[in-house]
Amino acid sequence: MRSTRRRTWALLVAAAVVAGLLAPVAVSAANRAGSPAVPVAPRPEPSGSECRTSVDGSRVVAYCHNPYPTTDLVRLHTECARWWDVDADGEAVAVQPGRTVRIEDRCWKEVGSAWVSHSVS
Repeated sequence: MRSTRRRTWALLVAAAVVAGLLAPVAVSAANRAGSPAVPVAPRPEPSGSECRTSVDGSRVVAYCHNPYPTTDLVRLHTECARWWDVDADGEAVAVQPGRTVRIEDRCWKEVGSAWVSHSVS
């Protein structure tokens, strides 16, 4: 009698474990079969200019080309190496589609770093 109870108990536990493992698979398959296709989020349209920056002594020059159909606003940021030299954030320049612009800036002495920021108008 005891061995029958143990076998029954073991069989019930095994069945519960198998049911617990298979439940998420069954729910996932039912959701895929019964629901319409999930809409895919639209991909953003590419935008932004490609900029190349060069430093020569105390001068910074950046050339930005915009191959995309939207106008891009670019701004040259210059950080001077000397603590007393004024860092500069240039004015925003609009780069029309298919155009290239030249932006330049300078420090009194050496340039520490320079980069271009973008914003789509």
